[in-house]
Amino acid sequence: MEHFVVISGCSGGGKSTLLAELSRRGHNTVPEPGRRIVAEEIKNAGAALPWLDMAAFAHRAIDVALADLESAKAFSGWVFFDRGLVDAVVGLKQATGDRIGLQLAQEHRYHRRVFLAPPWPEIYVMDAERRHNESTAVAEYLRLLDAYPSLGYEVCILPKVGVAERADFVLRNLEE
Repeated sequence: MEHFVVISGCSGGGKSTLLAELSRRGHNTVPEPGRRIVAEEIKNAGAALPWLDMAAFAHRAIDVALADLESAKAFSGWVFFDRGLVDAVVGLKQATGDRIGLQLAQEHRYHRRVFLAPPWPEIYVMDAERRHNESTAVAEYLRLLDAYPSLGYEVCILPKVGVAERADFVLRNLEE
């Protein structure tokens, strides 16, 4: 879908803050599948958590991302996704070596331009839902930096600037 835009990249790189700013400006946004899954699994004492069962977590993230894509069809204008299907597929491949999700990622497309938040040590924090360290986050970022172009997306690295400037950067790049 040409109006579905992914904001992905390094964990702790300011993606959710950027999505909140885009929402504040009136754009539709879709929260990160992983954080929603983690919150639900913790609440229900589940095991589909990245630090317990990464494969189960990735499978759930794929399901949630597909459901998000379907639900977002009801929106008009730009729809910004905090991560998406490609992120989940990359997670599954990392956890299991399973490449089957790559076909799903080819079938269910987002806007050709994807925005990646680079590692930003100055703002990185761990919390109840983000238990991995910064080096794990950077490794994930590098996998995504490789995966998106290999699937035909154009990667645009977000600048390390304030949230309003980041939102302006994204919207300007989409107008081009």
